[in-house]
Amino acid sequence: MRILVTGGAGFIGSHVAVGFRAQGHEVAIVDDLSTGNPKNVHPETKLYQHDIRDADLESVFREFRPEVVDHHAAQANVPASVTDPVHDASVNVLGGLNLLRLSAAYGVKKFIYISSGGAMYGEPDPRQLPVKESAPVRPLSPYGASKQALEAWLGVYQRTFGLDYSVLRYANIYGPRQSIREEGAVVAVFATRMAVDKPVTIDGTGQQSRDFVYVGDCVTANLAALERGSGLAFNIGTGRETSIREIFDAMAEVAGYTQTPNFGPARTGDVMRIALDPSLARTELRWQASVPLHAGLARTYAFFRDGAS
Repeated sequence: MRILVTGGAGFIGSHVAVGFRAQGHEVAIVDDLSTGNPKNVHPETKLYQHDIRDADLESVFREFRPEVVDHHAAQANVPASVTDPVHDASVNVLGGLNLLRLSAAYGVKKFIYISSGGAMYGEPDPRQLPVKESAPVRPLSPYGASKQALEAWLGVYQRTFGLDYSVLRYANIYGPRQSIREEGAVVAVFATRMAVDKPVTIDGTGQQSRDFVYVGDCVTANLAALERGSGLAFNIGTGRETSIREIFDAMAEVAGYTQTPNFGPARTGDVMRIALDPSLARTELRWQASVPLHAGLARTYAFFRDGAS
């Protein structure tokens, strides 16, 4: 299949693009390189440098004629969305609509949308953890709201224009190539600083918990969504909570790091506890996370220790 990956020069999108190529698919990438790195793109993969809001994005569809659009590009920084919610919505909602419009116009068969299970559900009732896809959607940040908004538009485009879709609501993804400036990059930040024995600061108390998924497991989720999951949203998680302090301790063990952490103020818009129930993805996509946390942390630390960029 011809697959257009938006945000394909970024952390997760680049891994997914490589995964598609490895399965024999023809891949092209759209990325404005605001956070992506062209070094992450396979030399035989066409890179179109465009903002997804560009009117000229149509030239990409006209030339490449994608059968699938895999939409990773986003304004994905929670504090930035709080500071400038208009920009956040411009990229995540209007940019996404531009892609949907062009996908319908050029006969795209499947639209895979990367949403946020970590931000959309807000602060769930602890008794509901891990949350199912049917849980109330109550985002605390404009970022979470903008990711939710485009999910509604996907339904419109399926019902009105026949554009099939699947939604992958990612938990907190970590792994090689993650930038320390990205949203949810706590593992990358810890690994980067521990690799050079610098002090580490934890935002808040460290008791806040997340559901951590290794980036390689995102690749298999996207591959599964090519053929399955029509018209559904899926939690891409492990179902397990891990506190930020536990991540610090586990990474310190991997790195042989002996300093104690510092603690800073909590971030506005962050949830305290979240974990995603992956049962629906397991039954409908036949997907489940396979990389244990300690193994994923070890691979990630090795990447940053060896000075890869």
